[in-house]
Amino acid sequence: MTTKKDPKDFLPTGRPTKYNKEMMDEILFRMSEGTPLRAICREEGKPSWRTIYDWLEKDAELSTRFARARELGGDAIFEETLEIADSPNFGIKEVIGKDGSVITREDMLGHRKLQVETRFKLLSKWNPKKYGDRTIMSGDKENPVAMDVNVFDEMLKNLEMKRQLKDDE
Repeated sequence: MTTKKDPKDFLPTGRPTKYNKEMMDEILFRMSEGTPLRAICREEGKPSWRTIYDWLEKDAELSTRFARARELGGDAIFEETLEIADSPNFGIKEVIGKDGSVITREDMLGHRKLQVETRFKLLSKWNPKKYGDRTIMSGDKENPVAMDVNVFDEMLKNLEMKRQLKDDE
């Protein structure tokens, strides 16, 4: 007969599990700057993310500080999207023609757009009330009309139009 093993038996060992206020303050600060918790916890000498959640279960004040750091981190990531959208990132594009290779230098617009959209998608999943798409209901009770309003797509279109206007000047 086999005995059922506790899932905790399969967790990695060797990381510090004793609560350390200074380390937790650093983790919360970095989260508020937009660094994801798991990225921080992968670093040498940091507790595992599961340990952090164990600490949060035991300490209501820490849970409140953690939630606030997460919220500030989302705002930091959102602000970073504006920096990415507003800052050209030039790279080299190689176009091979019949007569050989031609190299041009251009803005990596597709890459920047991917960076912005990825951050928006993550923010909308992490905090849908604040960063998610909104659905506006209208019409009567029996026949409501739903409209999806994608704030981020509209913002990107607006930024692209402004950039085109600057380029045309």
